[in-house]
Amino acid sequence: MRPPFPHASPGGAVFAGGIVAIAVGVMLNVLGVAIGVSTVDATTGDTPSASSFGIGGGIWLLVANLIGLGVGGYVAARLSGTSDGTDSSLHGLAVWGIAFLISAVLLGNVISGAASTVVQGASSILGGVAQGAGQAVSAAAGPVAQRLDPQQLVDRAQAALRAGGDPAAMTSDQRNAEIASLLTRRVTSGNLPAGDRERLNALVAAEYNLSPQEAQTRLQQVEQQATQTAQQAEQAARQAADAAATAAATAAYWAFAAMLLGAVAAVLGARFGTRTMVAVRRYA
Repeated sequence: MRPPFPHASPGGAVFAGGIVAIAVGVMLNVLGVAIGVSTVDATTGDTPSASSFGIGGGIWLLVANLIGLGVGGYVAARLSGTSDGTDSSLHGLAVWGIAFLISAVLLGNVISGAASTVVQGASSILGGVAQGAGQAVSAAAGPVAQRLDPQQLVDRAQAALRAGGDPAAMTSDQRNAEIASLLTRRVTSGNLPAGDRERLNALVAAEYNLSPQEAQTRLQQVEQQATQTAQQAEQAARQAADAAATAAATAAYWAFAAMLLGAVAAVLGARFGTRTMVAVRRYA
């Protein structure tokens, strides 16, 4: 009587199958990298486009992982010595789970890291809308609001107070310091009281030799331009956040599909590696 089929414990067989699945997948992916790099021809410029590289690399990655999981499921079923189809299917699913868990540890959980980066980027974009609006107001003001050091702003504001507050009696630096202060309050608070607006009009009129009506018109133009710029910045930020969310959702769907196909491949490999009852009787 010949000895029965040698077989490992179910746990050992599954672990071995998972290791084989990862090894085969890595080996095929390395081969794919070699093939991809060999298509680059920097001398003649006859190189596939970036989109072609991306599509080809994604397909190769999927196929390589499916082959690796199929082989791993086959190995687990053969090593376990099982002849039951349900047991072999469960062995294949276990190989699939172990392979993905080990891959997540070895690769630093790339999918979760990428999704987290996208979410953080979208949050930063939305969170910076208000700051971008404030910068847009400052940029649209142009020469009216000069960029000053905070200490210089305080010193010049104090000098303006010592000058008596009359815009005509103030120096250009003093007027610009107070203009910058009022515009900063306009940006941060969203509006100015009537008295401050009249003061700002008087300062602008004195600084640029304008009539009060012309100064008011110029400030209204600045505010209108700033509002439009802020709205455009907010719209662009929302579009970028929407595009990032769509990309994250698409990547998640593709990852789910790849994992589902991987489970199917592992189960099919395990079922193919299941020992038949005829062969068991032959060696019994």
